[in-house]
Amino acid sequence: MELTFLFHSGFAVETERCILIFDYWMDPTHAMERLLDSPKPIYVLSSHFHEDHFTREIFAWRERHPTLTYLLSKDILRHRRAARDEADVWLAKGATWQDERLCVHAMGSNDSGVSWIVEVEGRRLFHAGDLGNWYARYLTEGGQEEEAIDKETGKAIDPMYEEKRYLGELKDIAKHASTFDVAFLPVDGRIGNGYTRGARQFMERFRVGLLVPMHFTLSGFRSAWRMLEFTQPAGVDFWAIRSEGERRKL
Repeated sequence: MELTFLFHSGFAVETERCILIFDYWMDPTHAMERLLDSPKPIYVLSSHFHEDHFTREIFAWRERHPTLTYLLSKDILRHRRAARDEADVWLAKGATWQDERLCVHAMGSNDSGVSWIVEVEGRRLFHAGDLGNWYARYLTEGGQEEEAIDKETGKAIDPMYEEKRYLGELKDIAKHASTFDVAFLPVDGRIGNGYTRGARQFMERFRVGLLVPMHFTLSGFRSAWRMLEFTQPAGVDFWAIRSEGERRKL
């Protein structure tokens, strides 16, 4: 199995029998050129409608590759970002789809859309989409530190409630699996203080083989490496990504 970092939260996972594309947005190093030339079947998964996780560009790949399967979150359809017949499968939280190569479980998110559990060739992957502890900067170990105001809406937020929602989704995921060979998780420095908190809470709940950071593009690659401080003592492997297009074998 080989992983390729595309951009932001976008990754390719190539196995012996197929290729998975998660949350494609951009491809600065044109890694998709190589992948689309592969004869292997390609599965394209988009977790939600936000423009940094979904783009209509993915549908143009049909002209390049004979065997593409689109597995999209239903909120993409609901927000009219795609037509019903453009996806092979529409999934919401709790739905499962499988074929002869892989099994996909759509799990929940405390933001938009879904997160993914994918079982393929004896390995279990988790891609969080926008599932994360997004208001961690307002929290301390003892509780809420200060009132939170959403920068976009100007409305007050209850960070402790939002954290409970996040932990509630982890609890639901734990009903399906307790271990993941690979977990793709947001480690976004733009959150501010405590931006590793969500990934740390995930590690506390699940046994993880390899933790892969994502959603860090605007805060810089090195910001994601902060997780090494927590993965190393826990015995969890960590991919310290250094550039778009970087590849890693498992």
